Amino acid sequence: MNILGQTLVMRQLPLGGWSYFGSHQTSVEATTLSVMALSTESPDATRSGLDQLSHLQRRDGAWPAFRGDSDGSWTTALVLCALNATGEFASARDKAFRWLVSERGREGHWFWRWKFKTVDRNVQFDPDKYGWPWESGSASWVIPTAFSVIALKQFTVCNRSEASEKRIHLGVEMLLDRACVDAGWNSGNSVVYGVPLRPHVEATAIALLALQDEGRSELIRRSLAWLEKEAACVDSVSSLAWCILSLFVHQEPVDRLKNRLATIIGDGRDIRNNATLATALLALKCGEIIHPVMVLR
Repeated sequence: MNILGQTLVMRQLPLGGWSYFGSHQTSVEATTLSVMALSTESPDATRSGLDQLSHLQRRDGAWPAFRGDSDGSWTTALVLCALNATGEFASARDKAFRWLVSERGREGHWFWRWKFKTVDRNVQFDPDKYGWPWESGSASWVIPTAFSVIALKQFTVCNRSEASEKRIHLGVEMLLDRACVDAGWNSGNSVVYGVPLRPHVEATAIALLALQDEGRSELIRRSLAWLEKEAACVDSVSSLAWCILSLFVHQEPVDRLKNRLATIIGDGRDIRNNATLATALLALKCGEIIHPVMVLR
């Protein structure tokens, strides 16, 4: 086990999950990313992490953001991505799939679509094209929509139903509709109060992960070019790691980026956020393990 994996295992909580910054509250995101990153490093840590995730699933199939929360959240998609790589947890995966197919951003309901079309013109997007929220009951955002699209594509790769195909298509349409004017993605809307917003590195990388099998449209080509340019100078460990994970599935060269990421993080002990450390470990393993958010074509 390499030093980053050792550090991550040492930070595992007694119940099997991981927190963000050393608290005793399990973060579903940090736990899921750690399980993905340690799948070939530590079977024992991976198993206890998966068991903790199984325990935290709600009756309706969703996962909360943290242990103790009551609401379903975007982490459901991330956990499904992790479980899709296993041959186990069939019931948990099926319930998560059904919850994701039925979940939608607030603008997916007729009243909010009417409001955005007739009253609230401060943001510019098509409310008929909706995705998934961070938390149930809120509006659609780029990152939870992207992970939900990936999870559904993975789960249904050999057996897409009419309902899942429609939901995937709607999520993809939402991402394309929310793209920034000059390519790339912001966290949500591309234009607010008539002002075009700049793209964000992580949102763009994760959106491109969701679009990896959609074909190289002009928008995707320009977004990849923008991401490659930004990745060459970004210093954020999390942002650089997601750049690597995204560019890799689009078959772009990532070796120089991986070397720079390894130099930045060193032994990983200064990376206090466990979700960030796990994502970095995943990025450094690109090409060595099965990519956890790759969609089979």
